[in-house]
Amino acid sequence: MKNQLKHLILLDPSSYHFYGDELFNAESHFNRDNCLAGGIRLRDKLVSQGAAIHTADYFFSQNADLFQETDIEYSSFGCLQDFQKLSALPNFHLNYFFILEPPVVYPLVYKKLPELTQYFKRVYVYNTHGDGYSLRHVCKEKLHQLYFVQPYHQVLLPNWERKDRHHKIVMINGNRRPSFRYHGDRELYSQRIQAMIALSRFNAIDLYGFGWDNKWSRDSCWLTYWLNVHRLLKFYKGHCHSKYSILSQYQFCLCFENMRMDGYITEKIFDCLYAGTIPLYLGAPNISQYVPVEAYVDCRQFDSWEDLWHFIDQLSLVQINKMREAGKTFIEGKQFDPFYNFLETIFMSSIIR
Repeated sequence: MKNQLKHLILLDPSSYHFYGDELFNAESHFNRDNCLAGGIRLRDKLVSQGAAIHTADYFFSQNADLFQETDIEYSSFGCLQDFQKLSALPNFHLNYFFILEPPVVYPLVYKKLPELTQYFKRVYVYNTHGDGYSLRHVCKEKLHQLYFVQPYHQVLLPNWERKDRHHKIVMINGNRRPSFRYHGDRELYSQRIQAMIALSRFNAIDLYGFGWDNKWSRDSCWLTYWLNVHRLLKFYKGHCHSKYSILSQYQFCLCFENMRMDGYITEKIFDCLYAGTIPLYLGAPNISQYVPVEAYVDCRQFDSWEDLWHFIDQLSLVQINKMREAGKTFIEGKQFDPFYNFLETIFMSSIIR
């Protein structure tokens, strides 16, 4: 019996853990702090327009002959395994490739950029001018700005309104070894540790996240961690089951991206703004083009971590609340739209012709 499906949208997730349409499952245990909200919103919008949408394994689990009369649009969130062979299939269209990780995490995908821009209609990257990666042999016309999709378009009031906060800094990050190729002034894994060690001298920092106490894991096999692990464990507080709950207990958060790269802005700074915690930011050099400078503290303004601590330690409650209000205004305003509507804008425009 022939398949009656005429139009199918396939999304290849960043990990096999999201196969079986788990990418769209609000009840999934991977949906911690509603991190899958962007994919769920996208699925709901597409279904409302009569489109069928599944994770890519749906196609691979079926007999390919069933899809001979189906128009299939394929997009990938970082998977490199299948796009070349899929491009040869009839009725198969390679639409969008989203590069969600920076070179310090996933250098291979940036090596593949020439091929990706050859096969896909569009490739979304954090910046299109080659900051942090090479444009050699890349079809630059295929590159488009990527925005890291966020779950909410308003602050989380129970967290944001919390008053009884520690006058300290919190860091929420997992211990993860960087790609050593990107050691240097772009890689910020080492600077996270250096900053925490410096701030610990003032009893000013608490650390949460997975893996910091696992000295024998593969992710722990790098020099900066090993030189500082005993001092890190003195202010390590364990795993973080809800980042918003933890953030709301602190006035400030050390908010570092994984590397310096234009446009590379992930959930870290927005998590702080959702919870009413002041981000102490280091990451995208052009962060001020995306987030109002009144809503965060730019760590580049200080000569040392001690200077940073002395500055924020002297902030009055009036000044802190003014920054929190600036963050709330941003999160709930139009400037935040690209981070909330990014996927829906792209995919809805492709099906409404």
